[in-house]
Amino acid sequence: MFSLIIPVYNEEDLIDELASRAINAVESFTSNYEILFINDGSTDSTLRKLIKVRKHFSKVKIVDLSRNFGHQAAFTAGLEIAMGNYVAMMDGDLQDPPELLAEMHRMINEEGFDIVTGKRKGRKGKRLRITTNLFHAFFKKITVLDDMENSGNFSMLNRAAVDALVKMKETIRYLPGLRSFIGFNQGFVEYVREERAGGEPKMTIGKLMLLGADAIFSFSKFPIKVCLVLGLTGTIVFMFAGIYVLFAKSFGFALFGWSSTVLSIYFLGSIQLIFLGVVSEYVYRIYKESQNRPIYLVKKFYDTDTE
Repeated sequence: MFSLIIPVYNEEDLIDELASRAINAVESFTSNYEILFINDGSTDSTLRKLIKVRKHFSKVKIVDLSRNFGHQAAFTAGLEIAMGNYVAMMDGDLQDPPELLAEMHRMINEEGFDIVTGKRKGRKGKRLRITTNLFHAFFKKITVLDDMENSGNFSMLNRAAVDALVKMKETIRYLPGLRSFIGFNQGFVEYVREERAGGEPKMTIGKLMLLGADAIFSFSKFPIKVCLVLGLTGTIVFMFAGIYVLFAKSFGFALFGWSSTVLSIYFLGSIQLIFLGVVSEYVYRIYKESQNRPIYLVKKFYDTDTE
């Protein structure tokens, strides 16, 4: 059996095309499948349109979350509910073409891969392109996950890889990083990412920055290393400054005034604030994990003919 997970949030303009293309793509390589639409707290007619689609295609199932828990939580819900021996994840904005699922399925079955990920070799449109590319390049440099560049959620996994991914119980999640972390035999299929097929984009610059912060703090020691370098730099600079002041006073040409004192206080104070900010990020994440709250809550699961 094959499972396709598609989170949607206020995508009423895309549901019909999204469902049609997804169903046609999946049926091109298997007749034994389920498509899990994760309704992530939509406030428009998304759920109503999904229910209408399900009336015509019983293999479409709907997981209606109790509120908007976020993209990564919605994918997690799908991964934990999916029944397939092969499970694919795809965004609901049609920027990731469902037609590539057949090639991913072939690579897993014929080439022995456990995971096949869509790798973007280009993007249509200019929105967030530079920001996203810079993030992926930066993330690759500062982590040990070398296969992460230009890869997102679009992927297919066999059951062993899905079970391993589901065991990752972090509350603050970055699934592409977790998918890379679990290992297994991973392959890639390249594609050019399309523009949104319609509707308003959900991934704003602010949300992208928050997701990037989650990725960096979860998979890299880079913030701590920056603090260490800044601290050592400040120590060395003011050690030499202290030697200079002592030398100047000894020979009687020390400058009078408060400039050096004030600059020293501001410099060291700035370093301390940076340290405090980084430490606070890690403390916040420890606090969130210690709460042990559910990653998502399901309001209703539309998976039978008697709903």
